[in-house]
Amino acid sequence: MKLYKIIPVAAIVLAGLVYGCSKSMDSSYAPASSLSNASVLSSEMTSAALKGGKLPSLAAVNLGVAGNFVILSTSGITDVSASAITGDIGTSPINGAAILVPCAEVTGTIYSVDATGPACEVINPTRLTAAVGDMGTAYTDAAGRSTSLPNAKYLNLGAGTIGASTPSLAPGVYTWNSALDITGNITLKGGPNDVFIFQVNGTLDMASAASIILTGGAQAKNIFWQVTGAVTLGTTSHFEGNILTAPDSYIAMNTGASINGRLLAGTAVTLQSNAVTQPSVTQPPVTKGKK
Repeated sequence: MKLYKIIPVAAIVLAGLVYGCSKSMDSSYAPASSLSNASVLSSEMTSAALKGGKLPSLAAVNLGVAGNFVILSTSGITDVSASAITGDIGTSPINGAAILVPCAEVTGTIYSVDATGPACEVINPTRLTAAVGDMGTAYTDAAGRSTSLPNAKYLNLGAGTIGASTPSLAPGVYTWNSALDITGNITLKGGPNDVFIFQVNGTLDMASAASIILTGGAQAKNIFWQVTGAVTLGTTSHFEGNILTAPDSYIAMNTGASINGRLLAGTAVTLQSNAVTQPSVTQPPVTKGKK
């Protein structure tokens, strides 16, 4: 056999051996699906880097059917009148009698699993079961996201206390290994498609009159607060984003507090003359090309 015929065959054999060893080593660290995802991500990152573009952006948490609700609770919604609620509300699996919100305060639909709710209720246990299931899935998704880097900016920021002296927060995944106190105004700065995820392993308390301020086009629909403990929004405070609490935790809004977002509670939601508004979607401006 001539030399020029031997070389290609040897090359093929060698390539097969290298691939087999590489595959064997990789599979000992992650399942095939993870390797596939990592491969796709690596390809995207490499492509972006070569083109001088940005790395793949953080994906929003998929709320599923729960995203159709501005308030969703598993054990009831109470209200000290008068509140102004814009969007659909509902409870499940607890019955409609646990929805203590007057029909006149809701610009939207009140969903119940049975006929014991407010007079204007719509009975749809199937929709509510799906929504609560998706709420749980979304909570798990948000809780499982990896903290952004560098840790100095995203892990245990402010040692669990943030407020007026905290620099503007950029998009990403923020993690606190304990409770979080928002003692004053904080600013979230990002574009219309940027995503913010806040993981709080404890309670979340917002001081009276404190506000979350959005700049740069950031949108409440892309902000997610995953909290293992109870959430309390102080008197006349203003909150932005979707709150997801653990299956054993509630959300309480004190007198005059407002939220542009969603209250998706593992247990109860309590209102006291509040404004609760489902996030609107702002489309980014269209850039016209040159003629």
